[in-house]
Amino acid sequence: MKILLTGGGTGGHFYPLIAIAEKLTEIADKEKIIDLKLYYMSDSPYDKRMLFENSITYVQIPAGKMRLYFSIKNFFDMFSTVTGMFFGLISMFFIYPDVVISKGGYAAFPAVFAAKLLRIPVIVHESDSYPGRLNVWTAKFAEKVAISWPEAIEYLPKEKTALTGQPIRKNILHGDSEGAFEFYKFSSNVPVILVLGGSQGAEIINNIFVDILPDLLSRYQIIHQTGTKNIDDVISRSKVVMNNNENLSRYVALPYLNNLATRMAAGVATIVVSRAGSAIFEIASWGIPSIIIPITNSNGNHQHKNAYNYARSGSCIVLDETNLTPHVLVAEIDKLINNKEKLAQMKSSALAFATPLAAEKIAQEAINIAQSHEEK
Repeated sequence: MKILLTGGGTGGHFYPLIAIAEKLTEIADKEKIIDLKLYYMSDSPYDKRMLFENSITYVQIPAGKMRLYFSIKNFFDMFSTVTGMFFGLISMFFIYPDVVISKGGYAAFPAVFAAKLLRIPVIVHESDSYPGRLNVWTAKFAEKVAISWPEAIEYLPKEKTALTGQPIRKNILHGDSEGAFEFYKFSSNVPVILVLGGSQGAEIINNIFVDILPDLLSRYQIIHQTGTKNIDDVISRSKVVMNNNENLSRYVALPYLNNLATRMAAGVATIVVSRAGSAIFEIASWGIPSIIIPITNSNGNHQHKNAYNYARSGSCIVLDETNLTPHVLVAEIDKLINNKEKLAQMKSSALAFATPLAAEKIAQEAINIAQSHEEK
């Protein structure tokens, strides 16, 4: 049995596929499927260690990004797209998987295009309230479509779309409080703010947190995930604003959080400040109240829709970038952390919103489709 995973560009595409791969392996072991082989087709491996740990064979193909705005890169990316279609078709033919699982994103196009031509069954998963363009196109010929938000079904074929929620890797599905304060060298008596900027980092959030560090660190501790490209700038600027400040040890800035660091951060955080991507589902699974700051201009305004859909569950507060000032953010943080009753209610709502079985549901459907495909 061969199953090919595809998607790429961000961690929001890659890591849910890893969560599905984990469950595929578990189900194969349980059902004694001894010949399961997993592949990942994209323009970059994104995280080689994760692929290796899950016995996933990487298949590299070029891919061009399809931008909706004018850019000279669009001209050159046309050649990458055409080349990707060609190599994707050849690679897909020789692998000939029983099913393809696509998370969307520009890097998934060569794989789903090849799967369509070769009549290989496709499962699509959409993480956002407003689906990406590739997933809308792929859904037309896909065998099954899985969605994280019920609002997304408005744009997809209802007869083959199911609400599964967001796949989350098993190692970060829950926080781990044991030894977590020691891990970050924090005091257990001071509230902790976890700041998540996403895999690319969020410069607006990074900048505003650096500006308000002296104020916040007087009463809170902060774990700040900055994004790899922003870490040096954030660290250097934080040292300037916190020069000779006795509370500097209350601040930890990291480019990204690995599995252990994520579990520990989730184990100590009082609140989370985050963008409105797939991290929302991880935050919900941890049962942590949050302040969500959606990107102003995202595809179909999907982050804005994600944020307010999540807010309706009672699990978060939404701050739009247009209203985001240092004073407003500090005021919202203080108001939330000082309201124990509100924190407890939001924690309960977050846990009720969480979808811990999403990866298992998608993996089981993929196994079922693959077995049917093998029999034909």
